[in-house]
Amino acid sequence: MESLGELERSVMDQLWSRAVPLSAAELRDALADRGLALTTVHTVLTRLEGKGFVRHDDARPRRFAAVASREDHAAELMHEVLGQAADRQAVLARFIGSATPGETEMLRALLADTP
Repeated sequence: MESLGELERSVMDQLWSRAVPLSAAELRDALADRGLALTTVHTVLTRLEGKGFVRHDDARPRRFAAVASREDHAAELMHEVLGQAADRQAVLARFIGSATPGETEMLRALLADTP
């Protein structure tokens, strides 16, 4: 999975936080503090679409939505990083060793529910 640049992440954060697809103008307005031109937002959306992060409808104006959830994206990144490790057990052991007690309990509960 391709990584996200800082501006791409900001756009994705907006799309992930909304229940409905957004137009480029709505995204520009949501990111008003950044002072982006509409053409810049369109360029970012085109790149995100090319990377497989967003899709658009055929309405006018086009509305964009995330292809997968933020959680799906994070899980995919975790799998990708783990897949690059020469020693998966060592990586998982370090990850679990750095988890808080609450996170450890959550992992135990999730693993107990996994068939």
